[in-house]
Amino acid sequence: MEHRFESIPQVREGLGKVDYLSDEGIAGVVYLGDRLQKPILVEGPAGTGKTQLAKSVAELTNSRLIRLQCYEGLDESKALYEWNYKKQLLRIQAEGNIESGTSSWSELEDDIFSEEFLLTRPLLEAIRAEDPVVLLIDEVDRVEVETEALLLEILSDYQVSVPELGTVEARQVPLVFLTSNNTRELSEALKRRCLFLHLDYPDMDREKEIVLTKVPEISENLADQVARIVRSIRQLELKKAPSVSETIDWARTLVLLGIEHVGVEEATETVNILLKYRSDIEKAVREFAADDKSFAAAAKDAK
Repeated sequence: MEHRFESIPQVREGLGKVDYLSDEGIAGVVYLGDRLQKPILVEGPAGTGKTQLAKSVAELTNSRLIRLQCYEGLDESKALYEWNYKKQLLRIQAEGNIESGTSSWSELEDDIFSEEFLLTRPLLEAIRAEDPVVLLIDEVDRVEVETEALLLEILSDYQVSVPELGTVEARQVPLVFLTSNNTRELSEALKRRCLFLHLDYPDMDREKEIVLTKVPEISENLADQVARIVRSIRQLELKKAPSVSETIDWARTLVLLGIEHVGVEEATETVNILLKYRSDIEKAVREFAADDKSFAAAAKDAK
C-alpha cells in the first residue's frame, strides 16, 4: 500500500502549510497512524483542535473527509447503512404482477435488496470509497456501548457484513480519527485498537503562534496580550474554559474594534466572546478588576 507520509518532519511541515500548528508528538502519531494503518483516538478538552486535526490531514493529503457526528441514540442505520424503504415499496407496488405468476417473490426480493436501494452512511461510505479518504468519527464518547462495539468491529477488519449483499471489504484503508471529550470512559477494547493522542490547551507561546497564524492582521504585541490573558482566565475555576477557537474569535474581535492594548475595560467589555456562562464571566470580571496591575505588566512585557 502506498503511504501518505514519508517522515514525521514531513507531517509537521505539511500541517503547518495548511495552518495547523503541530508539534513532534502530534506529527508522530499521525505518521504512525498512516504507517501502521491504525485508527487514531484523539482525546482532550473541547476546543483544543481535535476535529481540526482530522480536517487538516484531509486537506494536506487531498483526501475526502467523511464525518460521522456521534450523538446519544446513534444507531446502525445512521452510522452504517439502511435500505430505502419508500423506494422498495414503490418497486413492490409497481411489480403488481406477482400474483399473476410472471414474477416470483424471491426474484423481487433479490431486486429490492440490491445496490440501487441501499443508502450508505458514513462508515460504509468510507469503506466503499475508491478515492483517498479520511474518516472522522467525532465525539465518539457520546454514543452508547452497543454502537461503540459496532465501531470496534468495523475498525478491526475494515469490512462490513450486509446480510442481503454479503461482506463488503475496504477497497483501501482510510485514515481514521476518533475524537473524545472524555464525557465517559471508552472501552478498553476500542482503546487497544487505536493509537492514542491527548490534546490539551496549548502553552502560551504556542497559542500566541496560533493566533498570529489564524489572525494574520493582528500585531505581535496584541497576540501576546491575548495569549497571556487567556492563559490567566483558564487558571480560574470555570464551568467551561475558553477554547482555542474562542481565543481566535476574541483576537479577531479586538482587531475589528481597533483595540491595540487590552486593559481592564477592554477585557471586561469583550470577555463574552471568550466565556459563555454568566457565572464564568462574572468571575473573570472580578479577576480583571483585582488584577489591574498584571494587565499593565502584561502590556509592558508584550512591548
